[in-house]
Amino acid sequence: MSYTPGLQVKASTRYRVTRTLPIPGEILVRMGDRVTADQVVARTDQPGDVIPVNVAHQLSVTAADAASAMRKSVGERVGAGEILAQSNGLFGYFRQSCFAPQDGTIESISRITGQVILRGTPSPVEVLAFVAGVVVEVIPQQGVVIETDAAFIQGIFGIGGEQLGRLRVIADAPHQDLTPEMLKPEHAGCVIVAGGRIHGETVSRGKELGVHGIISGGIDDQDLKEILGYDLGVAITGSERVGLTLIITEGFGDIAMSQQTFSLLKSMDGRLASINGATQIRAGVLRPEIVIPRSDVSGENDAVAERVAAGELAVGETVRLIRDPYFGELGVVSELPVEPVVLASGSKARVLKVRCDSGRDVVVPRANVEIVVK
Repeated sequence: MSYTPGLQVKASTRYRVTRTLPIPGEILVRMGDRVTADQVVARTDQPGDVIPVNVAHQLSVTAADAASAMRKSVGERVGAGEILAQSNGLFGYFRQSCFAPQDGTIESISRITGQVILRGTPSPVEVLAFVAGVVVEVIPQQGVVIETDAAFIQGIFGIGGEQLGRLRVIADAPHQDLTPEMLKPEHAGCVIVAGGRIHGETVSRGKELGVHGIISGGIDDQDLKEILGYDLGVAITGSERVGLTLIITEGFGDIAMSQQTFSLLKSMDGRLASINGATQIRAGVLRPEIVIPRSDVSGENDAVAERVAAGELAVGETVRLIRDPYFGELGVVSELPVEPVVLASGSKARVLKVRCDSGRDVVVPRANVEIVVK
């Protein structure tokens, strides 16, 4: 037995997603409720910014006098430009006033510093269901767990956050690059499936048309820099503001989408897809996801997925090679030698033998593959 990361490409699975608020709030659905992908399931108010106002300084008085000069009390709302405090002046004349710099609520008044703390207007936070399904768990004041039967595909890399849209496969083959002229106005709001490499100008065209997402086999590092406007480096992606979500299924360079992934996406053409480009490559691996809910199948039989969750690798398992010189190739594990082997670098490692879809047999370190779940 060996252990390796798993990359899932599944026509049917029982998919669960937990949707939580950043701070406690109100849950808007109940156990057993059926929800749509764009339905708000939880809501809260994010506290506004803290705005300090030095009343004593602005009125040229002591801290104690500043507290006495207040025209508003703790807990009271004020509008931008409204008088917070006012000095007595001299015989009622020459009064100085302190004004609220923006809308907010008075949180505290200090008799020691003469400073007033305003709390800005709260920002509403709403959590969407993300996928159409059934609420199977309610976490009081925090969120819900939603379950659905769905086609499920994990990518290698992505940018951009959660998006919803109709899946539109506009490439004729998994090796066909997506060019700007292939995108049309009717693709606004859709998730577009290309084949091979995606180019920077195509992403720009997609943004202009209002495309919600693009799924493609590969991307060049220079195109990624053009899309983002900077070098990404090692980070968690998903928060980029690029106007759409981009998911790469195979890797960097001129790489065609795998036939398995392309065929599955093509069979789902026209369905509503939920996608998320968030990626973390280092510790705590996070993969970009494509979820396509479907009611025509049941995803209860997940024996292979359970083995992947445990990291179990066995003879006959479908794998993807994730290191050069075979990067991106798919194949089946044909042998799992027990004894370590001396590699070309001179180091020893446990290896496995893979019969690639291209027909050749290769021997690679076990760390150089990941399971592909069908």
